[in-house]
Amino acid sequence: MTVAALIERKVRAGLNVADLQLVNESHMHSVPPGSESHFKLVVVSADFAGLMPVKRHQRVYALLGEELAGPVHALALHTFTPEEWAARGASAEASPNCRGGNGL
Repeated sequence: MTVAALIERKVRAGLNVADLQLVNESHMHSVPPGSESHFKLVVVSADFAGLMPVKRHQRVYALLGEELAGPVHALALHTFTPEEWAARGASAEASPNCRGGNGL
């Protein structure tokens, strides 16, 4: 199973997910082709209601501890309640360009 598939499976199993978008952004960084090391994860869940962003992120980190300790180098998290997501027009910020690396 791919790293992306594991991430999606674990998040869906651990949260009441209304929407989930997972983008492998490894190609934007200095890693070998086909890498699964840098991801953008948008999670929309009613479970986030009343939680500050740090607590929301901690919920996701708790689900993905194994991946974050291993193959995943970076995880850009965007966490919203369904109401917040709708108010944003179902859109999350774009990830910034890579600012480092060795030019692979």
